[in-house]
Amino acid sequence: MATPHALTRPFTERTAWARNVAAPVRDFLSTESGGAVFLLAATVVALAWANSPWSDSYDSFWETTLSIQIGGGGISLDLREWVNEGLMAFFFLVVGLEARREFDIGALRERARLSVVALASIGGMTAAVLIYLAFNAGGSGADGWGAAMSTDTAFALGVLALVAPRATRLRVRLLTIVVVDDLVALLVIATVYTEHVDPVPLAIAAGLFALKMTLRWVPTTWRPPAAWAVGIGMWVALYESGIDPLLAGLAVGLVTSAYPPARTDLERATELTRSFREQPTPELARTAQLGLSSAISPNERLQYRLHPWTSFVIVPVFALANAGIHVDADLLGDAITSPVSLGILFGYVVGKPLGILTGSWLATRSWAVGVRPSLSWPVIFGGGIVGGIGFTVSLLIATIAFDGRQLEEAKLGVLATAIVATGLSWIVFRVIARMSPQVRLRQLAGTADELLDLSEEVDPERDHVRGPEGAPVTLIEYGDYQCPYCGQAEVVIRGLLDEFGDELRYVWRHLPLNDVHPYAQMAAEAAEAAGAQGRFWEMHDRLLGDQDDLTPRALRRHAEELGLDEERFWDELRRREHADRVAEDVSSADTSGVAGTPSFFINGRRHQGAYDLETLSSAVRMARARARAAEQAQPARAH
Repeated sequence: MATPHALTRPFTERTAWARNVAAPVRDFLSTESGGAVFLLAATVVALAWANSPWSDSYDSFWETTLSIQIGGGGISLDLREWVNEGLMAFFFLVVGLEARREFDIGALRERARLSVVALASIGGMTAAVLIYLAFNAGGSGADGWGAAMSTDTAFALGVLALVAPRATRLRVRLLTIVVVDDLVALLVIATVYTEHVDPVPLAIAAGLFALKMTLRWVPTTWRPPAAWAVGIGMWVALYESGIDPLLAGLAVGLVTSAYPPARTDLERATELTRSFREQPTPELARTAQLGLSSAISPNERLQYRLHPWTSFVIVPVFALANAGIHVDADLLGDAITSPVSLGILFGYVVGKPLGILTGSWLATRSWAVGVRPSLSWPVIFGGGIVGGIGFTVSLLIATIAFDGRQLEEAKLGVLATAIVATGLSWIVFRVIARMSPQVRLRQLAGTADELLDLSEEVDPERDHVRGPEGAPVTLIEYGDYQCPYCGQAEVVIRGLLDEFGDELRYVWRHLPLNDVHPYAQMAAEAAEAAGAQGRFWEMHDRLLGDQDDLTPRALRRHAEELGLDEERFWDELRRREHADRVAEDVSSADTSGVAGTPSFFINGRRHQGAYDLETLSSAVRMARARARAAEQAQPARAH
């Protein structure tokens, strides 16, 4: 039984994955959604400033020249150019980091799904560009087709959070599509919109990039400053070569690897922390700090540091510098009939959803990728409409491709996409929400299974299972009997078992964190010793209910009160007879990427985020719905 303290304590903890990993997908999404508010506010301020009695100060401020001179050379740009080509390099650095993270450990680690996302993204961009060219073919605005390509990450995810707040899978898919959009758009900027290339600085930039690849062998202390120096050098070299220096940020992000924290690295971090506790010297403090930091991948460390800055500062400043246009009756009248404005608007709100839907459909064909879609077709279409919001990259390309009146018309078209796409997406998702459960289940049945994170499936012959074997949902917990978070989670597990009854199967697997919990290994082996006498769950409940006392004396008391054969129990503990059984669970945790406790898997998929009763209940219900849909689809597929 859980302790009274655990029952009354406010429950706000998160899974070990979400606590230990610096920038998981959910944190990335939440930051982007929050950043959309700042982006919107900056846009409103820019428009108000540009249409105020002090409108002349808007352009004069952003056209202020700022020069950086070193010796006889230097770079001289106005403030808007410093924002667009300097600060935005950090934005594309984060884009590259997220692309690499998804490729290494995220939704794109299965390469077939990478092809699906790539086809959907390319389909959306192609359709949008074709519609834009249909409005501008042969006209003066034809060269600005790149302004109708890329979906804005912050606005799109922010709108999706409003119109479909529970569509986590769609948000992850949309994020991956947007990442591909941004990669292609930046390549377009670096090639199509580059008029002259100087080969010497370009060769220097390539050499610096090669040097960046070798920094992984540089001592940890010197690696960050060396990486920053090389990155800045790449930016300067690309600028001097004539290629947009934003490419430097993207390149660095794409080669920065991501991986889950290894248990051995975490154990080493614990040893370093203990050494500092015993001898609190500056040297040991620095060593412990570096050890803790190195346990997290460089990709996620950089995202943790930079992503809030890009979402809440850099992108809003970009909007403030570029979204300000003087709106009057003449501009509105011209924009209504302007092929540039109409091409951007219809390219996004019509071309994007149709292209994403078509690209996703093509990916399901047997002669193409042949993979079932991960989402239902109505949801894919709704996500495509949300993808019809262009802003950051679209404005960036517009400032390169246009000037004067056409630039103002292009900006107005970009702003209109956010308004129209938001309204259309709200309507579509309201329609989807009103679909009958039968229709939604049929749609769900046609989707692909989620990628499994669990390396070893449940074996009823060896695993410890509560609940019927045929339950549609299996919840696995990797836990430690001395971990206070596991003790709190036990209350939630009991609530789930009561709520779902025969529809939920619960499995406990051992992951004793011996470096921080001295009695965890002994407690795990004691549970197995009790299990050898058919009393595993009774001992399990006692250990989690009395976590503050897991000493040998307490284990003896538990064995006695459970009526176990004490001599056999202690003999097995002394001989470490069940150590191999515990080690098997630890090994499966390692291969599944589990580094801390408690870590949960629902039908083989890692649960990320909070593990309160409401959150886990919602996740179990979703898994149950998918399992039922899959069962209903099997007879149809058989025929």
